[in-house]
Amino acid sequence: MLIGIPRILSPELLKVLMEMGHSDEIVLADANFPAASVAQRLIRCDGHPIPELLEAILQLMPLDTYTVSPAAVMEVVPGDSVETSIWQRYQDLMAQQLGATPSFESLERFAFYERARKAYAVIATGESAQYANLILKKGIIRAQTDK
Repeated sequence: MLIGIPRILSPELLKVLMEMGHSDEIVLADANFPAASVAQRLIRCDGHPIPELLEAILQLMPLDTYTVSPAAVMEVVPGDSVETSIWQRYQDLMAQQLGATPSFESLERFAFYERARKAYAVIATGESAQYANLILKKGIIRAQTDK
């Protein structure tokens, strides 16, 4: 056990977050996402909802401030009547870190899959909300200046 590390983050996930560099991307995948067939590196977090994982990840990983959208979601397929209020929860959590509400890039379903294939890692979650998939782009940790 370590002090200050959210308990929901497994050692495997912590290792991946540490390995990632600026502009690397990580996917938080809902329970319907084809995570195993898409991922270069697959991290299992079955049973955990995405908002709880996102909140914990954002305590340790900065989002990219050099891009218009540090996050991307899968757009709803035309004709699919699905409620996407989970996106607002994501924006609220990210706004706490960024100091402003971030805009999300919206990707067509198959474009989302292609981008996920290029991501550094995919986290398979137990999130049951549809269209809850989220791609995060890692930012930089600014150097601390001595005073």
